[in-house]
Amino acid sequence: MLIGHEPGLVQLVNYYRGSDVLCRKTAMVRMFKEFYNGTAKPMPPWLPESFVICPQNLTKNLVESGEQGPALRRKVSRPDDRKEFLTTAQKLSQQEKKPVVWIAKSAAGAKGEGIQISSNAEELVQFVDEQTQAYVIQRYVMNPLLLEGGRKFDIRCWVLLDTVYNVYLFREGVLRTASESYNKDDLTHVTSHLTNHALQMEQSPNFGMYEEGNEMFFPEFDRFLRKKYRTNLDISIIPQIRDVVKKSLMIVKERISTNLLGYMSFQLFGFDFLIDDNLKVHLIEVNGAPACARKLLPDLARSIAMTAIDPVYPPTSLKGRGDNCFIKI
Repeated sequence: MLIGHEPGLVQLVNYYRGSDVLCRKTAMVRMFKEFYNGTAKPMPPWLPESFVICPQNLTKNLVESGEQGPALRRKVSRPDDRKEFLTTAQKLSQQEKKPVVWIAKSAAGAKGEGIQISSNAEELVQFVDEQTQAYVIQRYVMNPLLLEGGRKFDIRCWVLLDTVYNVYLFREGVLRTASESYNKDDLTHVTSHLTNHALQMEQSPNFGMYEEGNEMFFPEFDRFLRKKYRTNLDISIIPQIRDVVKKSLMIVKERISTNLLGYMSFQLFGFDFLIDDNLKVHLIEVNGAPACARKLLPDLARSIAMTAIDPVYPPTSLKGRGDNCFIKI
């Protein structure tokens, strides 16, 4: 979306150039590693231990898949973390005296496609070598917080970055829930482990049995936390989410800033989180064009306009506009 293309008006674009560095899984991991290695600080505890693995037979795999020309030339093999990953996996298994489970996710995967979960590190690397794009392999969180029925979930939070790089968190969020009970002993049962909405809807006969559309919203989740853990979202979860969001966007700031360019930018991001049974927040991924639950869409759209567009193009009337649901962090 481009606003203000008329002569004399400032152009306003709903995209930050270069934000893919945060929204592509492999780029995000590389960026975080580069940043924290440069500061001599350890990797943040909210990011599961992560490694970027590139297919060794990338060119052959791409040709066999039908890619050619410029698209093929752009996808060249890059140095990766496979040696570090295999060494780390072996070391952790020895230290913990049990196999460590890992999850492999493609760089630009969606809808739960192309995901593998395994405790066999060599098997995961071999799987990636058969693909046509790089993968991130992360340590799998084996102790997720579970809802009624012993089910996994993840949390989608909407984050707005305005034209002057202020960061805002939408006050409502949604839990995408699994349809089956979590079973750590069966890593092949995808609807037990992966909470992707499309995957659950397509593959589980129990879709919608617990929550309509396998979606739980913050008020209900807050009641769950109060009843079972004697805490609430604002005490135990939201402060961690705010910290992860702010740090992530500050790390990427120099790479995506539009200062000195001939236009202004804002962008809505979807930050996805997993909560473990110690109520610790883990960042899963960041989406640069996030979908929104239908019931939240009117509030979200109105609040984006009020927060990111109105300061640049002041409205002629504020009558009847409603509340702004974004909170600056």
